[in-house]
Amino acid sequence: MAARAIANLACASYVRVGRQWCHRLRIIMKIDEITANFALLDDWDDRYRYVIELGRTLEPLPEAARIEANKVSGCASQVWLLTDVERDRGGDSVLRFTGDSDAHIVRGLIAILFSVYSGKQARQILDVDALALFDRLGLREHLTPQRSNGFKSMVGRIRDEARKALVLAGA
Repeated sequence: MAARAIANLACASYVRVGRQWCHRLRIIMKIDEITANFALLDDWDDRYRYVIELGRTLEPLPEAARIEANKVSGCASQVWLLTDVERDRGGDSVLRFTGDSDAHIVRGLIAILFSVYSGKQARQILDVDALALFDRLGLREHLTPQRSNGFKSMVGRIRDEARKALVLAGA
């Protein structure tokens, strides 16, 4: 599949602005859209390009945020993850994530994780099995063991942040 078609899939429910596709708008896609788009792609080269295209939707992380405290341990690439915790109207903790990596494919994996977890309540985050999604998309069998382990580390970090938010909220 041509790169333009993959860009269209990454932006399937959004608009084209001039000659630039929506990745310039930095919108996090819903996981259902990503899963549906994955199913449309026949071969893994196209799927890899799509994951990389998803990574381009991430807002660049400021250099000041690329500090050791924000790094995710257990990743072969450098990965930074920041968590913002807010309270919703019901008093529950809602977590929003920003992050980045020095590897294009890992940026895409981060975008997939954000589509699953960002903007969700801490309890919802703990109820979601992103590793099962990882398997359902076929990512485990098509990525290197180091990338798969890095994905697990990112999921673990996000789940740890959700647990901390629950403790701080007294839940």
